Amino acid sequence: MHHGRSSGTAPFKLSVLSAGGTGVGMTAEEGLKAVISLARTADRRGYHRFWMSEHHAMGATSVSSPQLMVARLIAETAAVRLGAGGVMLPNHSPLLIAEQFGMLEALAPGRIDLGVGRAPGTDGATAAALRRGADANDGFPQQVLELEGFLRDEFPSDHPYRHVHAVPGPWQARENRVTPSPALPEMWILGSSPYSARLAGQLGRPYAFALQFGDADIDTAMQLYRDSFRPSDVLAEPQTLVSVPVAISDDTAEAKRQAATSAMAMLRMFKREGYLLLPPDEVEAYEATLQERQILDSYTNRSFHGNAAAVADRLEALWKRTGVDEVMLVVGGHSTTLDEEGINLLADHYSLPRPDTLPAAS
Repeated sequence: MHHGRSSGTAPFKLSVLSAGGTGVGMTAEEGLKAVISLARTADRRGYHRFWMSEHHAMGATSVSSPQLMVARLIAETAAVRLGAGGVMLPNHSPLLIAEQFGMLEALAPGRIDLGVGRAPGTDGATAAALRRGADANDGFPQQVLELEGFLRDEFPSDHPYRHVHAVPGPWQARENRVTPSPALPEMWILGSSPYSARLAGQLGRPYAFALQFGDADIDTAMQLYRDSFRPSDVLAEPQTLVSVPVAISDDTAEAKRQAATSAMAMLRMFKREGYLLLPPDEVEAYEATLQERQILDSYTNRSFHGNAAAVADRLEALWKRTGVDEVMLVVGGHSTTLDEEGINLLADHYSLPRPDTLPAAS
């Protein structure tokens, strides 16, 4: 059964991003179980990618390490690309990330994405506990190049890490006299600013723009990315993705209530009260000041909420404006059931494969 009108195929690839939403009243075990279920559904319904983001010390998310979840999801899915959207690179050693994603690529060749960002994914005190220095952002371009050097086993002959090798990877294959895998994790530069757009263009890498954060200027960023793009050995022309917050339900009032739970979590974060997903009834009962009401309304309206047809209309308007190749649905309201129902509804709207029409797994 199809819900709402079906408009045939989407004019862009469709993907899903989960922050590992764990609402108030839910255990970490339940939150992670919901992520696994969501990934299985995205896989069965023909979504292109399933990404998770790295967050720390946030009560509303249980995924502090996307790569750990990818390792689990490899065995739970068959075709969907899996990845981090993203790894906050200044929190880590590039060598360790290259090793971890080399392992993931060996476990699921040709299915692994490595999105890298420079934000801490947390507050200042937690960033310090992660051993992240105050100047961590400044070194991001150098870290990206170092990570690439390890992943590809290609450093200049005078580089101090010329004889340091990420294993698994191309070096190990050569040493063990086997043909190296042609595939490497697909590396994306993530961001919501002109800085990241220019960097992605200069490196000739795919660019993922996060529209779920504040009043990010996607038009300027996409223009900068395309203007500064230099073809590379992995990408001949610009490749773009935009991630947008969604809450999709046939019950449009409920979709808006779910969007409001994420908006309240953002307000709490601004007030330094911690990012929590409160139940919709608690959010509705909250007596907001005028300024708080403006923030709540702004973030609720920024979310693409409503039935599948209404959300699809907004997605297509965004696509016409920006020309992106791919749209990634960011789910993460209080109800994980609604998250999963929502990606099914949009899959129905765009006539993506239904599980009962797919060939049985061998």
